[in-house]
Order: sequence, then structure tokens, then C-alpha cells
Amino acid sequence: MSSVAVLGADDVLRAVAPDAAVEAVREAFIAHHRGEWTMPPKVYVTNYPAGDFRAMPALGGGHALLKWVTSFPGNPSRGLPTVSGVVLVSNAETGELEAMLEAGAVTALRTGAAAVLAAETLGRTDAASAAVIGAGVNGRAAARTFLARGRAVSIWDVDAGRAAAAAAELGCEVAASREEALGADVVVTVTPGHAVLFGNDSLRAGRHVSLMGADGPGKAEIAATELARAHVFCDDWEQASHSGDVSHAVEAGLIRREDVTQLGAVLAGDAPGRAGAEDITIFDSTGLAIQDLAIALVAIERAGDLGVRTLAL
Repeated sequence: MSSVAVLGADDVLRAVAPDAAVEAVREAFIAHHRGEWTMPPKVYVTNYPAGDFRAMPALGGGHALLKWVTSFPGNPSRGLPTVSGVVLVSNAETGELEAMLEAGAVTALRTGAAAVLAAETLGRTDAASAAVIGAGVNGRAAARTFLARGRAVSIWDVDAGRAAAAAAELGCEVAASREEALGADVVVTVTPGHAVLFGNDSLRAGRHVSLMGADGPGKAEIAATELARAHVFCDDWEQASHSGDVSHAVEAGLIRREDVTQLGAVLAGDAPGRAGAEDITIFDSTGLAIQDLAIALVAIERAGDLGVRTLAL
């Protein structure tokens, strides 16, 4: 009989500080780039327009992970979270189940970490302003991570009350308008992906945008033609070219594989990042199971100190 650690959302958030999440995700990107951590493509079980279910496996660091998670954008109006599910972590040598973690908290931590890591890696060093579009759980995680890294940030949401509540919780400013937020030097978008935020010729020179919301088929936060005029990076080409913002530009024949650089290659020093002060950089995130594994391992490492529950199986 084995003992399995059970970490609820509060346990995960207590165990993994935003700074620790950024560094864990950084190492996971590099390990994935080098082939040390692996993952097959995520599997979507769709029930549109309501939402979708996703199965995301990964292997690395002596552990295997399976994340079963949902994305139902209409849930907040029902008093339910948009993202819910479970993360299972097993020993890669014996197959024994080691831990079960609440998926929403893991997702929020790695989404915020990836968004900010990309901004720090690809944005201008003298970028003066940063904004997050979307004040849901993952948008708040991105803003919280910016603040933890010492960068002031504003937040905007189509629901003004939600933006105000998030700003009060985090201790940041509410952007005066969507246009002001979209005009920041560094922008993170964390929306349902049903509406394009950046249309044709909307990005001025020197900007960086981390696109975090279009993580499934049919979603988009930016026009394909706008992607084509920028310097594009992604978390994983196979996922992004099939279910991210990049996929629309690929389908339109505007972007090819050689036009897109995976962030892990930049972090490992094997590919260039920003080309100069005038470069427009875009990071297209679809969310990787290796990121979830990185966050889960940090949480599990601290589980004993936190006195989390265990389950005998």
C-alpha cells in the first residue's frame, strides 16, 4: 500500500511562490528543448460552445504526469471556475502514484510564470509599462507574478468590477481603458480567445505581447496578419501550429515553421531572442504539460513541510 500526497488549491499556492514558479518553468522549457523532458501532444475532448476537456501527459525528472483539466469559459456566470481538474504524478521507475494536485492552481501558477518569463526574455529591457488583459484566475496569476518580480502592472477586464476586485486583491492599478492596457510596452492577454484584441497594424515597434488565451482550436487573440509582421515565439511548435494563435497564420500561409522560435531554445542559448529595440515580439502560449510537471514537483517537494493530507492506496 502506497501513500499519496493530496494537495488542494490552497496547498499548491502555499507551496509554490511566483518566483519559484518562474524558475521551475524556465528549467522545464530548457529540459524540453534538450529532449530531457518529453510530452506527447495534448488531447482535446470538445463540447463546444460550452467548453472542452484536455488530457496532458509528460515525463521528466524521474516522474510522469497526467493532467485532466477542463476549460469552460461560461462557468463564472454559474459561480463555477473556468478551469478545474486534477494533476496526477507518478514515479517514473516504479509507476507508483505519488501525488494528486488540484489542477486549477497548478495551471494558474504555470500560466503566470510562462507569461512573465516570456516577457522578461523577449521584451525590451527598458520597457516602461506592463498590462494584463483579463482578470480571471490566470490573469490575476500573471499580474501577481509581474508584481513578485518587481514590475508594476495594470490590469483590465471586460467586467469592470472583476478588474477592480483583482486590482484590490493584488495591489495594482486598473487600466483606464482597454486601449490604454493594449498600448503598454509589455502586454499579457489571458482571455477566452473568442475576440481578437490585436487587429491589423495595431502593434507599434518595440512591443512585446504574451498571448496566453488562445489555447484551443478556433480561439484567437490576434489577427493572423499581425502575427506575420512580428517576430514570433511559441512554447511548442506542434501544439501552437495546431491549436494556438500561430495556427491561424499557418493555415493562411503567412507563417512557416522556420518563422517561429520555441522559447526553450532562446532560454537555452541556442537561438536568438529579440533582434533589437524596434523588434515586435510575440509569444504564443498553448500551455505545456512539462510546465505543469515543473510546478507539481516544486509543490510535492514542499508537501511534507506543509503537512498536507495523504491518501493510502
